[in-house]
Amino acid sequence: MLKEFEEKMQKSLDNLEGEYANIRAGRANPNILNKIKVEYYGTPTPLQQVGNVSVPEARTIIITPWENSLLKEIEKAILCSDLGLTPNNDGKSIILNFPELTEERRKELSKEIKKKGENAKVAVRNVRRDANDSFKKKLKGNEISEDEQKDYEDKIQKLTDKYVDSIEALIEGKTKEIMTV
Repeated sequence: MLKEFEEKMQKSLDNLEGEYANIRAGRANPNILNKIKVEYYGTPTPLQQVGNVSVPEARTIIITPWENSLLKEIEKAILCSDLGLTPNNDGKSIILNFPELTEERRKELSKEIKKKGENAKVAVRNVRRDANDSFKKKLKGNEISEDEQKDYEDKIQKLTDKYVDSIEALIEGKTKEIMTV
């Protein structure tokens, strides 16, 4: 009975981890390219499926397409994205250089991290509310006793606390990563 609610809470946590993977920390992370799609024979295709993505240095990503004709498309897709990076085309591959983050940008990113974390906590709490409403309906329908309802509410609260703590740890870890020069 609690399983479906725990799965929803886990999805909120997984979603937050995915969002944090896309935040640039001044280091080259190929995960920031996950949302970029390239026109490949008329079909939007994920960037990782049209070429090799490598990280030779801490601040550089090199994208080597499997077909040279894709260089311009990859370049265009990166320029149109919200990455804020300018791709360098050397005729064989696309090179992305990550500049050092300024103190002001670090603080902005830190605020963004906290905001996304708070949204995830709200999502987890909404799952708790839905669960408690579900237990109350079952009580009214005489499907469970008051003791069982209280027991379920205690368990869902423990789950909520566990996921909120996990989100706090993610916020703290990502903020520390961003603020480290």
